[in-house]
Amino acid sequence: MSVAAIEAEGLTKFYGRRRGIEDVTFAVAPGEVFGFLGPNGAGKTTTIRALLDLHHPTGGSARLFGRDSRRDSVAIRARLGNLPGDFGFGRQASGREALRLLARLRGVDGLGRAEALAERFDADLERPLGQLSRGNRQKIGLILATFHEPDLLIFDEPTSGLDPLMQEEFLTLVDEERERGRTVFVSSHDLDEVQRICDRVGMVREGRLIAVERMVDLLGKARRKVSVRLSGPSSLEDLRKLPGVTELALADGHASFEVAGDFDRVLKALAAHHVTDIEAVHPSLEEVFLGYYREEGE
Repeated sequence: MSVAAIEAEGLTKFYGRRRGIEDVTFAVAPGEVFGFLGPNGAGKTTTIRALLDLHHPTGGSARLFGRDSRRDSVAIRARLGNLPGDFGFGRQASGREALRLLARLRGVDGLGRAEALAERFDADLERPLGQLSRGNRQKIGLILATFHEPDLLIFDEPTSGLDPLMQEEFLTLVDEERERGRTVFVSSHDLDEVQRICDRVGMVREGRLIAVERMVDLLGKARRKVSVRLSGPSSLEDLRKLPGVTELALADGHASFEVAGDFDRVLKALAAHHVTDIEAVHPSLEEVFLGYYREEGE
């Protein structure tokens, strides 16, 4: 059995009496792309800092590659690429100078694939970081996190400040890292972004992990919005009896409704009618996420 790339057990961080995160437990498998979702202030960044022992946890434990995040931090960092949400490297240093410093600290010969990444992201490695826009500094941050081809990549709000073209380039890069067998942990509130690239997702609310789901299962539990049109005056009243069907509205050979769970029963019921058009819309991950929030609040 392979060792988890990331393993948090009861991870807790308080700042005096103020709660950061509490009893956060999850594991990320090697080669997995794992999304960590929540609004600003939910505890995403605090979790990352506790995982990396940048903030000493108040309780619980964190292990990366099977190693203790505090005791083995030097060995862990040799295999890690991290882009913090508040990325900064001094205003006077250029991207190239930052790369050379990190390469020395990590014991890397040369700058790895930094030049190729700079060309790919149209990043300026020569100008001081203080002279760059927010988006152009973010490009440098992405290069600093990935140039040495680490086994584990941790990104906190990685596309913040990037234009749409560069956002697409980042998503492509994550897919490539997955294909190479690397593990990616992405903290984000961009729900569409996470939906596109992640295998599983953890959702955090007010410092607590409220769910960990496979992306396909998460979307499968959500309510689809369905619209059906019939060729004649036939009624679809029989749909009301089906488990999971709600919000049924009928008018002149047209029906609209929502359905959760198994869609096969709906298709079999519709097969008894002459259907001329049907549309089933999957909810966005945002709608799914808000649904979990509503359940937690009840």
